[in-house]
This record gives sequence, structure tokens and C-alpha cells, in this order.
Amino acid sequence: MPTPKPHLMDTAEVAPGERVAFWRHWVAGLFQGLRSEEYGDTGFSGRASTWHAGDVVLTHLEATRHRVTRSSSLARATETPYLKIVAPWVGCAGVEQQGRETWVTPGQWSIYDTTDSYAVANPERVEHLIVMLPKHAFAERGLSPAALEALMARRLGGSGGISRVALDTMRNAFRELPSMPEASARGVGEAITQLVHLSLLDLAGQATAQTQREVLRERIKQHVATHLADPGLTVDAIARAMNVSRRQLYNAFAEETDGVAGYILARRLEACRQAFVDRASAHRSITEIALAAGFQNMAHFSRVFRAHVGLPPSDYRRAALPA
Repeated sequence: MPTPKPHLMDTAEVAPGERVAFWRHWVAGLFQGLRSEEYGDTGFSGRASTWHAGDVVLTHLEATRHRVTRSSSLARATETPYLKIVAPWVGCAGVEQQGRETWVTPGQWSIYDTTDSYAVANPERVEHLIVMLPKHAFAERGLSPAALEALMARRLGGSGGISRVALDTMRNAFRELPSMPEASARGVGEAITQLVHLSLLDLAGQATAQTQREVLRERIKQHVATHLADPGLTVDAIARAMNVSRRQLYNAFAEETDGVAGYILARRLEACRQAFVDRASAHRSITEIALAAGFQNMAHFSRVFRAHVGLPPSDYRRAALPA
């Protein structure tokens, strides 16, 4: 199943006198009522593209100087609770929340909560990566509301470590999403969420040796998602790409029932299954779909698909997409 088309915006599409209103309407729509101020500038310009990686939303934004704010009343009315990240490529951003203010520059990022009031200042022309992650995903991973509150509007990434891995993953994900199948994009979104979670644990001083294994596991999962179609995606190839030993690789996946190889197989089978139920892929042959997911031996593919799903590929597809 292909990745959904991006949400694109460019103020160049409207007359100069309409650009501020156009920008404000777009910001309010995408970011759930967020308000923008342009420092009184009349020559404002901005453009953005938004992609989805499962439930994670990534936006590449370029704009002249501006400041965005969310009031307490607007925050309470937020439809979907998100944790939101600003990671500058160019320029800087000042994040205010919970009585704290922090400034981030290229190579750094900060996170804030859309269910509470906040402000983000961009006093010069900027190019940012904006990432929105469902807040519930962090509660499910054991971070309480009080713990999260203490971590908002803080600076991450600049000193390397887990938070730098998270930043690199977010940036790489945005670059690769346009050519990534939906199943792979969802896996990358899960990897981003886990790496941000681990970064927050590290910031809170709760990182452990187990955390380091989790970081490696999420890096491996992201690598698998972005290279799923490569038939050369093997345990050894991943170890070389991650610059780790096979033992470290296996240790990272010690809590995964089927190990690294089983995880790769499961992701490939799921990519095929999703293509089989997608009417947009109805014109593609079973062989084409299997090859695109990294399978090279069709007899092997048919055998493992039936073992995991309970039906041969042709029967499963026929049942999912009746004529």
C-alpha cells in the first residue's frame, strides 16, 4: 500500500496581500487551532509539506520570522493530544512551556505538549522539522503525566547519545517517506516514538543498559523498514550497517520472540498482506508484490505466507478483494 500523498502548502500560490491570512488558516488547520503572529511583517512567506508515518506526523516547514502560540483554552479543546517536536535545520526556535524557555539550533530539538499552553518563537527565517507524536503512546510506555510535564521545553540532541539518534532517525524518515510503502512508514513511526521515549528517559536520568539495547533495536527496526525491498537485507548486512557484532544484534532482539530474521520476515509478510487488501494495488501481480517486499523465491514466499496467514496468497487476495 503506497504512502498517502503529502499535505502541501506554499504561500506563493496566493497574492502577496493574502499570504498572511492564508498562512494563519493553514497553521490553524494542520496544528489544531494554533495561532501565528508575524512580527508585523507584510512580506511574509512560508511553505511546508506533511507526511504521515503511521500515527506520527512529520512536517518540513520553511518560513520567514513568526511566533506561534496556543492558549490554555485552546489547549483544553485539542482533539488529538500530541507531543510535538521542533528540530531546526536552519535558524533557531525558542520554546516556552511550564514556565520554562529553551532555545534550540540546528542539531538540537525540543519537545512540548499540545494539551497545555505554549509558544514557539522563530525570530529569523527558519527551516524546521516538526514532528507530532500521539501523547498516549508515552503513557503506554510508562511515562506518567507528571514525568512528562517535567521534560517539556527542554533541549535535547546537542550532546549526542540517544537523543541524537532520535533526531537523525526523524530526519532520515522524512527524506525516505515519499518512496516508502505504508507498512514500512508505520514501522518507522513506531521507531521514532520509541527513540523519543528513550531520549526522554535519558533526559530524566532513567537510562539503563536495557535502554541502550532498546535504542539499537529501534535503529535496526528503522533500517529494516527503509530497506525491506532489498533481498540482501540479512542479519550480517544489518550488523555491518549498524557497525555492531552479530552478538550485539541478537542481544538487542533478545525480547523479540522470533529474533532479527523473524522480524524481517514478519515485516515482509505484512507488507504483502496489506498490498493484497489494497484496491490501489489490484493491478499488481502477486509476484510483483512479493518481489517488492524483498522475497526472491516464490515457492518459499507462498509457503511462509500460508503458514503465517492460513491461506495461500492467491486465495487470501481473492477473499480480500472479491471481483
